[in-house]
Amino acid sequence: MDAIQKVLAFLADNIFGQVPILIGLITLVGLLLQRKRIEDVVGGALRATIGVVILFIGIEVFTGGLTSFQAVLADAMGTTPPKADRTLTDFLSTHGGTIALVITVAFGLHVLLVRLFPAAHYLYLTGHLMFWVSAVTVAMLVTVAPGADQLTLVLCGAGFVAAYWTLQPLWMRPLMRGVIPQDTFGFAHTSSLTCVLAGVAARPLGSRERHDTEKLRLPRQLSFFKDVNVSTALVISVLMLIGVALADPALVAGQAAELDEKLSPWVWGLLVGLRFAGGIAILLFGVRMFLAEIVPAFKGISDKVIPGTRPALDAPTVFPSAPTAVMLGFVSATAVFLGCLGAFAAAGWFTLAPPMIMLFFVGGASAVFGNAVAGWRGALLGGVLTGLVLAIGQAVTWGALSGTAPELATLADPDWYAIVWLLQLVRPLVGGAAIWVVPGVALAATVGVLMLLGRRERRAAGRELSTA
Repeated sequence: MDAIQKVLAFLADNIFGQVPILIGLITLVGLLLQRKRIEDVVGGALRATIGVVILFIGIEVFTGGLTSFQAVLADAMGTTPPKADRTLTDFLSTHGGTIALVITVAFGLHVLLVRLFPAAHYLYLTGHLMFWVSAVTVAMLVTVAPGADQLTLVLCGAGFVAAYWTLQPLWMRPLMRGVIPQDTFGFAHTSSLTCVLAGVAARPLGSRERHDTEKLRLPRQLSFFKDVNVSTALVISVLMLIGVALADPALVAGQAAELDEKLSPWVWGLLVGLRFAGGIAILLFGVRMFLAEIVPAFKGISDKVIPGTRPALDAPTVFPSAPTAVMLGFVSATAVFLGCLGAFAAAGWFTLAPPMIMLFFVGGASAVFGNAVAGWRGALLGGVLTGLVLAIGQAVTWGALSGTAPELATLADPDWYAIVWLLQLVRPLVGGAAIWVVPGVALAATVGVLMLLGRRERRAAGRELSTA
């Protein structure tokens, strides 16, 4: 049994937990199944892997600035993050092995569901979110059933997580058709809750054809804003400089010294904005590079192993379709969140911690889908909804995770909150041995949805044949 656990943990840590390796291996298998020439197989697999590496380099470049941005803004507004008796580090040291096992078992269940039910369509391949979804689920299962042994936590967590990985790209599919009409890949990201809200709520606001963010008409003097790199650098630099002006000079000096001890805080703020823009440019280049390889390579898996499937990929894969919407979503999400931060602090309710990385990725993704429905108005709405959901979610969810890893509430995407709230809601019903209800209901609902979708697709195909 220990040997099996070690193998599963190794796979979780070294394959599913390493996105470049996971994407590279899948590209390699897909090209081999298509019987491509050896030079095409090696080159394609390496280009896909390098593309993901470049993507993460871009993320590292701009998230470093976001972390500083977060510290400066929080200080400028006179707030400090809430304190916790337990930490995420403590939780991972105790339950890290369980999380690794959940990832591996859940992925096996997910592949089985996709293989058995053609209506599933998508294979979830966002490796780092496989970890975080599993971590949030285990944290809540420990809260719901504190006496459960590791085997129970692994099997119950894996069943629930596999159901989520299978269904999440499906409920995003209608909106993805508006962003990626060719349906070459799905959307696998835990921002899906606000993306759906933005897509639905934006419908009365107009149409993309009339208000598309990428076709905005600006005065000639402001035309440089149409270059997303330029607009990103300007907006973030201005926000940083405002933060530098309002924050504690000692804190700002400390942040600037981490980059260069001789650097002026004002120059540091400007450099953070420029590095942020550079990081986004690197990220988008990496996305285009690995998509150019993984999408055609996945055809081998779709044809030979799991018929009809497509890869479901991380949020940045939709950013190139509307980069202006991404920036609009991030800025509006940040403004709304900071407004909530001030309001919550004034009311004495909860001290929010600005989650700048989540505001960017969730706000950007929600804005892309809002733009696909109603143009810039939908993109703006997507950002506003992101700010509200992340603020309210953080305040409400902190207490639910207080006994395990409350920092997960400040690192969270909207779907994490949904998982916490759902398991918290059923907590009175599933204590002790009844915890098995959680994966049972989740998997039964998944199978029911897939059977219903399959029947609907067969009927649609039959109608097309009859009219042909």
